[in-house]
Amino acid sequence: MSERAILLGTARPGGSPQEAAYSLAELAQLARTAGAQVVGTFVQTRARPDSAFYLGRGKIEEILAHRLAQGADLAICDDELTPVQQRNLSAALGIRVLDRTQLILDIFACRARSREGKLQVELAQLNYLLPRLTGLGTVLSRLGGGIGTRGPGETKLETDRRRIRRRIAELRRDIDELRRHRRVQRQGRRRTSWPIVALVGYTNAGKSTLLNLLTGAGVLAEDKLFATLDPTVRRLRLPDGRHILLVDTVGFIRKLPHELVASFRATLEEVTEADLLLHLVDAAHPARRQQEETVEAVLTELGVEPARVLRVYNKVDLLAPEERAELERQDPGVLSISARTGWGVERLLESLSRRLNCGFRRLTLSIPYEQAGLVEVLHEQGHVLSERWREDAIYVTAEVDDRTAGAVAPFIVRRRKSPGQMARR
Repeated sequence: MSERAILLGTARPGGSPQEAAYSLAELAQLARTAGAQVVGTFVQTRARPDSAFYLGRGKIEEILAHRLAQGADLAICDDELTPVQQRNLSAALGIRVLDRTQLILDIFACRARSREGKLQVELAQLNYLLPRLTGLGTVLSRLGGGIGTRGPGETKLETDRRRIRRRIAELRRDIDELRRHRRVQRQGRRRTSWPIVALVGYTNAGKSTLLNLLTGAGVLAEDKLFATLDPTVRRLRLPDGRHILLVDTVGFIRKLPHELVASFRATLEEVTEADLLLHLVDAAHPARRQQEETVEAVLTELGVEPARVLRVYNKVDLLAPEERAELERQDPGVLSISARTGWGVERLLESLSRRLNCGFRRLTLSIPYEQAGLVEVLHEQGHVLSERWREDAIYVTAEVDDRTAGAVAPFIVRRRKSPGQMARR
């Protein structure tokens, strides 16, 4: 049986009512994703949350009456609570109280499938829990067992903290090992000279749907927040014949817990190491601009240069014709697609080819037959203009990027200067 939840939030005086409504609507979607049934929403306008109860006493009495009438057994706050606020609010309402961070961590815990994802979620949960541990002072203390240790001893709280710190250290070691393994995987992918394109965006923007459409990956794609958590890498052939690696990453969200950003640093390295980032935006969402700004802020925090980001509007099939025209007027030249129907995807692939074609140069190569496998690499990673198989070697003229040029550098045919050029010099 699903829990019945009441949502609580605050709005700034003079702030936009739509912003507060959107934030609570997103919290409701998070709650439903976690399996809760929302039976009430309360917002109080305050300059800052109450330091003791998060909300004012009068509003809490109103919430208590609603809680009793609806039989709610859970309250979820839209902001991160201090231990004092959480304890006092829970006592006043007589039910369990969670904040937004705990709710997101719970969803991540349910969505994690790989060992790496589970370790990262556990680390984030323990980092969140550590400063919020509460104990009973010396009531649960243990006496020391040796000379000079017969004081009040170590409390249960101190024991729990030590145990959590030890577990955090173990998790960090395991994640560092997985990070090294992921780095080796990336180096292996780099050796193929295939460009890496990462799908980034707000949660539920349609990244997994686009990955499935382009590559047939078959990953879970649902109309839920954080439907997929673990990154997925698939190969994609562009219209010009070259191959790229497409990486689906975890979605971002407003008020993303810092614990998650820190714990998922190894996974987010897939974003920082990519040659190009496709920033997928839900064009039909009423808070589209806020979602764009949230993703851009996280990418800036990760050190991603804006020049490596290609913004793409998704779900345009849900827009009315006049809304689509307004979108094109506001952002002329920005790509629009529908990952669900496939509309506009061909133009997206052509744009990817053009963006990844920047920096290509033409080379003439003489490849020995024992290195004939490089010819296939040139076909996959560049534009082969001519190919002649002679008795002494394979002669190829191709346009390639800098990485591929480095791989075939020993076989570049250096053109001899003409006598006229030598005389002028």
